[in-house]
Amino acid sequence: MLNSKAILIVDDEPRTRQGLKKTLDTWANGQYKINTASNGDEAIELMKQHKVHILITDIHMPEITGLQLLKIAKEQNISPVIIVISAYSEFEYAQEALRLGVINYLLKPISKKALIEAVEEAVQTVEKKERAGLIEKVVDTKLVAANAQIPSNREPVREAIDYINNHLKNELSQKEVADHVHLNPSYLSVLFKEHVKLTFSEYVTRRRIQRAKELLVSTNLPINDIAEESGYKTAKYFIKIFKELEGMTPSAYRKDNNEKAF
Repeated sequence: MLNSKAILIVDDEPRTRQGLKKTLDTWANGQYKINTASNGDEAIELMKQHKVHILITDIHMPEITGLQLLKIAKEQNISPVIIVISAYSEFEYAQEALRLGVINYLLKPISKKALIEAVEEAVQTVEKKERAGLIEKVVDTKLVAANAQIPSNREPVREAIDYINNHLKNELSQKEVADHVHLNPSYLSVLFKEHVKLTFSEYVTRRRIQRAKELLVSTNLPINDIAEESGYKTAKYFIKIFKELEGMTPSAYRKDNNEKAF
């Protein structure tokens, strides 16, 4: 968890608000910033000024209700992971909350254990969303295009690509892949270039570097391990190929993308 993460508690009852904050301050141990708001307007202002990763809001509040707050946030493209709290277990509230993307619905009085469990689940959701967002950013558009344009009737090419994608860690030769799809290697080469718009070796290299980029932004694995996971025998050769394709070293790439994300 990183220091820049923030949780916002929204409740018009000062006692509840402060109680939740106290529990979460202890739990977070400085790793999350715990902010509070006493109403929906204040909450929206805070969310506009600073990124909120987890929003905990009461449903029943004067002026702007919790559900209205969620709708306003959604309209303004503010999308924290949401936990709703309520003194009522009315089914329609829970249903509407789920439609608005709420991951948990806690009934008052809330035990410390239930609160912490819900927040820990929300933390996992935040981390999953961030990993997915990062991986989306590092996708190689040429690979996306290559996969999209293979006609469904070109079964050997599709099979060849699946085989490559599933065996990136191995030494992949054109002959091995051709044998797998029961084709002559030179015929596979022609088919591959025609339908994928990349040569066999270009596709393998791009796919390996794509795998490396995903690992660089979503894990803390050392460069040596990433090289091995991506099918390179030595980190030195991996760094050379990565730099040729991406214009920077793997370490610089990881640093650059982590700074953009947080």
